[in-house]
Amino acid sequence: MLYDLSLHMGYSYDVPAAGGRHILRVMPLSLPGRQRLVAGSVSIEPTPAERANFTDFFQHPAITFSYRSPHDHLDIRMQARIQVEAPPLTADLSPLLPSLATELCDVWQLDANSPHHFIGASPRLHENPDIAAYARAHVKPGMTVRQIAETLCTRIHKEFAYDAKATSVDTTVKEAFKLKRGVCQDFSHVMILALRSLGIPAGYVSGFLRTIPPPGKERLAGADAMHAWVRVWCGKSMGWLEFDPTNNISAGTDHVVVGYGRDYSDVAPVIGVLRSYGSHSTVQAVDLVPLPETAKVRSEQD
Repeated sequence: MLYDLSLHMGYSYDVPAAGGRHILRVMPLSLPGRQRLVAGSVSIEPTPAERANFTDFFQHPAITFSYRSPHDHLDIRMQARIQVEAPPLTADLSPLLPSLATELCDVWQLDANSPHHFIGASPRLHENPDIAAYARAHVKPGMTVRQIAETLCTRIHKEFAYDAKATSVDTTVKEAFKLKRGVCQDFSHVMILALRSLGIPAGYVSGFLRTIPPPGKERLAGADAMHAWVRVWCGKSMGWLEFDPTNNISAGTDHVVVGYGRDYSDVAPVIGVLRSYGSHSTVQAVDLVPLPETAKVRSEQD
């Protein structure tokens, strides 16, 4: 599937911000066999005093930028063309849970994809006995690692209510689990921590999701969204698989990956500091538009 993707993130400050320094992670990744970034650009307004590109430990293409002069707004716009491949259909070759620890010990590399980075505590995810008990309650004897991941994905989808007003970006996983309400970030954090409590490496995926309008309704411009889901290490034979507990599906051609991390803190789209006071308002709009097959052929020839 070939997409044209556009993102607008806007911030308006009641009082001009006197300077600021930020890190931006919004450009989709190129991932062999998963997706290809055909072209992409990011514009920032007002023009920063300093701007530089870098790649972080988890191989995110990031931008750092800063201001010295006061400014009353910040507009970030990203445009990209991405080709997303359908995941292959494979048999379940993941091990039973007791065998996973042995396979994990046989992994010696410590690069960005190493499962060892995704097994312990991370900045936003610490041990929680209630979530651990919840995970254990859904594990049955003889279940494979993939079956466990699928089961937790389904249970969270059924037992947690999607409620954009119940939580914020700073809500802890403990609070979200107690509420049984929240958004994709909360559901993903709960699933990740549940899997880790069982000894299964799991991480956070930041990206975009194409939304399908109801039958008979037209697609609304800007109605797509930034999204989050979960990647799970299912042993040496299967490697990493991705699950979306918000929608109870495996990640597919409607999911565009921006970054992988241990939790949200590793892949937040915008982080930084500025000097100001008063309140501010924000807007966000995402368009993920599928292109016809003729455009796909031209992109493959590029």
